[in-house]
Amino acid sequence: MSQFLGFDVTSIIFLIIAVVLFLRLRDVLGTRTGNEADPFDPFADRESAEEKAPRQSDPVHDDVGDNVIALPDRNESEKESEEEKTKRIEQIAPAGSSLNKALSQLMAMDRNFDPKSFIAGARTAYEMIVTAYAQGDRKTLKKLLASDVFTGFSAALDEREANKLRVEFTFIGIDKSSIIEAEVAGKDAQITVRFVSSITSCTKDDIGHVIEGDPNAVEEVTDIWTFSRDVTSRNPNWKLIGTESAQ
Repeated sequence: MSQFLGFDVTSIIFLIIAVVLFLRLRDVLGTRTGNEADPFDPFADRESAEEKAPRQSDPVHDDVGDNVIALPDRNESEKESEEEKTKRIEQIAPAGSSLNKALSQLMAMDRNFDPKSFIAGARTAYEMIVTAYAQGDRKTLKKLLASDVFTGFSAALDEREANKLRVEFTFIGIDKSSIIEAEVAGKDAQITVRFVSSITSCTKDDIGHVIEGDPNAVEEVTDIWTFSRDVTSRNPNWKLIGTESAQ
């Protein structure tokens, strides 16, 4: 039988796909009810956030704005010995190095900071930003970029759109990522990360002709990005403040 209750097989398949896409979009975007979950932060400790999330019967106290997410319990952080903290830092930066000193200073100022968790968040942010730029998604870019960086990205998108160009882009993955520099100046912390990623990308004109790149060639890209955050703020978000291509 090719039909069932007025639907053919193809219709049923598309209906299933539509339902799955709707559920995934609802998970990502949510619905506006007045009691929304906190917005996605790529730098959040997701495991800790889940552990600290209130149960249905627990009261929710949100007095510090929409950008705040659940953070690791400070009492638990304080239980970690100095030796354990030192070992964590030395996994990222050799003892005695300027990077080790800066990360130690940052961890002393913000007990919730963890270098490995930061790198994981930076990787997520990197993929989100390069994908959003390729798609012309200014809304996502504005959330993750410092205002002056967003202005530069937006101007480049304006030029691309004025010339009726479009980018076909596939993010394959990040091959390597590492913290190469850190600095704490007053209450502001800056961390620079080196990313080596694999992508396919090409730019086409309004009639579909490739004018730059190759849609079938996998390209290795090296970027050096700097993120910044006010470590005294309860807002956990790090924002991209600088980009540099290593190629």
